[in-house]
Amino acid sequence: MSHLVTLQPSGHNFQVEPGESILRAGLAAGFALPFSCKQGVCRTCRGKLVSGQVDLGDVHPAYLNEADRAAGYVHLCQASALSDVTLDVKELEGLAGVTVKKVPCRIAKIERAAPDVVILHLRLPMNENMMFVAGQHVEFILPGDVRRTYSIATKPSVDGVCALEVHIRQVPGGLFSEQMLNAMKERELMKFEGPLGSFHLRDSDRPAVLIAGGTGFAPMKSMLEHVFERGVHKRRAVSLYWGARTRKDLYQLEVAERWAAERPEFRFVPVLSQATADCGWSGREGLVHEAVLQDLPNLAGVEIYACGAPGMIDACRRDFIGLAGLPDASFFADAFLTRADRAVTA
Repeated sequence: MSHLVTLQPSGHNFQVEPGESILRAGLAAGFALPFSCKQGVCRTCRGKLVSGQVDLGDVHPAYLNEADRAAGYVHLCQASALSDVTLDVKELEGLAGVTVKKVPCRIAKIERAAPDVVILHLRLPMNENMMFVAGQHVEFILPGDVRRTYSIATKPSVDGVCALEVHIRQVPGGLFSEQMLNAMKERELMKFEGPLGSFHLRDSDRPAVLIAGGTGFAPMKSMLEHVFERGVHKRRAVSLYWGARTRKDLYQLEVAERWAAERPEFRFVPVLSQATADCGWSGREGLVHEAVLQDLPNLAGVEIYACGAPGMIDACRRDFIGLAGLPDASFFADAFLTRADRAVTA
């Protein structure tokens, strides 16, 4: 039999079937619940059990430890209800008008941005102007209903967009990022579902520090171009730290440098972790989150937006909260999970 899930403080409620994730049921009921990776890793969909019983699902102890479990925390993407339950969850604002759909698209251009980064330029049908929030992602639907997730790098428009840009890091042996992508040609048809996720810049007066690792630059590009278009950077301090291994991995460095040159209010800090002599690099070196701590040892009044590999996200969360006083509620993240990452956390 189904169970009733009630959300606090909104009072919204919906039914969830046995074995169905609370997140899936809530989204299907039309509620704007926070989520990103849907693998129990990023913590975006974390809520707190007020009453009732749940099956916590398949969440690795590294992302939901015993203390958190004892305190009643659950990851909505993995948890299912065992009784009627009440959950304390902060529902989202700012996602009104966003409808998730399966959309056909055509490859307009395949751009080799770095040795292991490809930018796909996609064209949507003329009657499919897509509405989304800067920071969201899409899931490509591959044969056998296999899914691969990539952030949207295009800035949104009030009228919707009919062209999308996604940045893809090629993983050795990856089904889509290497095997299929290498065989794709311009004008080829694809299909995706989206927009998905709740990673987006919140409406706030607090300084916003955006941290990208590798192709985590993609959603930051969407968010920042939207910020600049609306003039948000003139009333709110906004900065971007972009970390990569070598110079070539900063595959659109000139884009970010142009943003900073044209807007004195905006700060851009590129950081290389494995700079070589071939890089000709005179900028910051080390881990990108450590560069943030060097510049901003007190993060109590800041909002952090981080996108990259799970290891980077974990380091940011741990050190910003533990060493720099960042409130947990001011940390927003979107973790890029490869198939190998998912296997590790299974």
